[in-house]
Amino acid sequence: MAKSKLVKVNEKIAEKVVGTYEKIEGTVVGGYTKIEDTFVDRYLTKEGETVEEAKKRLKGE
Repeated sequence: MAKSKLVKVNEKIAEKVVGTYEKIEGTVVGGYTKIEDTFVDRYLTKEGETVEEAKKRLKGE
């Protein structure tokens, strides 16, 4: 009985930790993507080129 209680509590803790990690990961990746898009837009795009087109062109080079 005590062991199953510990297992349940451990599962709840694991769910919280994983959920919090996923939120942090999403925030960090979203922030990086925003900075990357701004940099590409400002410094690496050619006349009339979108950010997505510039990224594709740069990956090909």
